[in-house]
Amino acid sequence: MSYNTINKPIDILLVEDNPGDVFLITNSLSTSQMPNTLYHVTDGIEAMAFLRQENSYATVVRPHLILLDLNLPNKNGFEVLQEIKADPDLKHLPVVVLTSSRAEQDVLKSYRLYASCYISKPFEVNEFDAAVRSIESFWLQRVQLPHK
Repeated sequence: MSYNTINKPIDILLVEDNPGDVFLITNSLSTSQMPNTLYHVTDGIEAMAFLRQENSYATVVRPHLILLDLNLPNKNGFEVLQEIKADPDLKHLPVVVLTSSRAEQDVLKSYRLYASCYISKPFEVNEFDAAVRSIESFWLQRVQLPHK
């Protein structure tokens, strides 16, 4: 049963620089039972331009959900998370930290910066797919996301 009350595809921003992880996440979400539109940027500067609808992103939609890697070029995930949560127009957006780090200090820092949840990327492909599917089942099918 879906709790998606907007009855439209859910817009997801994936902030990830690893092409292999992008492929796995895209593949998992493309077979989702919940319609979704996945947007992708590869670094923290692009992520903030996308979210603030600046420059070439002036006409993009604001996503309902952000999947954020911590290890990004130009501006790391912590900096992106801090900027999102400090911006009155963005701070309501749920941010799922999806990263390879299993370091306790990264988990704590992410939650201190108001991440919605923290998921360490599994190394096995099947487990990676299961992790993305768990994001889908919770964030796309169970949670009511903000409309704007």
